[in-house]
Amino acid sequence: MFKDFSKKIILASKSPRRQQLLRDMGLQFEVRTKEVEEVFPGNLKKAEVAVYLSELKARAFQTELQPDELVITSDTIVCLGDRILGKPEDHAAAFNMLSDLSGKTHEVITAVTLLTTSGMTSLYEITSVHFKELSATEINYYIENYRPFDKAGAYGIQEWIGYIGINKIEGSYFNVVGLPVARLYDALKAFNTPL
Repeated sequence: MFKDFSKKIILASKSPRRQQLLRDMGLQFEVRTKEVEEVFPGNLKKAEVAVYLSELKARAFQTELQPDELVITSDTIVCLGDRILGKPEDHAAAFNMLSDLSGKTHEVITAVTLLTTSGMTSLYEITSVHFKELSATEINYYIENYRPFDKAGAYGIQEWIGYIGINKIEGSYFNVVGLPVARLYDALKAFNTPL
């Protein structure tokens, strides 16, 4: 579908999950990343935080972007009520996050930004995820074997804990993995001739 895409796509993400999702969509792309300090104003609401951070990552490319290039940036946040759970810095932080998520429903919000020399557009998707009650043994096993320190909320839905611990989701599964692929597909079509 995308073999005649008019722009060279640049994915600004080291995430192997996002890279695989783009490949599975049939896209050809180059990975190009920049270090960005992910700090956001304290007055932003949950979805606004994800969009703000995604756009922050995109702006890092503005001065060097070529007319034939399109940059895709993204940010995923995990929210328990109004609390935003970041990436855990160690085992104890991961254990606390997963203990907090145990037996509750939380939201995963992924924002995506598309940047070209002619402008920037952003979108986001919200998925509700419900964990069953997790035992301390299950949580420790997951952390020790999967080391989820690069993941918001201290878990990957596509890993062991997702198989045994998540009993219900409302919304896009792929959004929780790292990209709202159906929404992204539509946004990319808008940049291109009709497919």
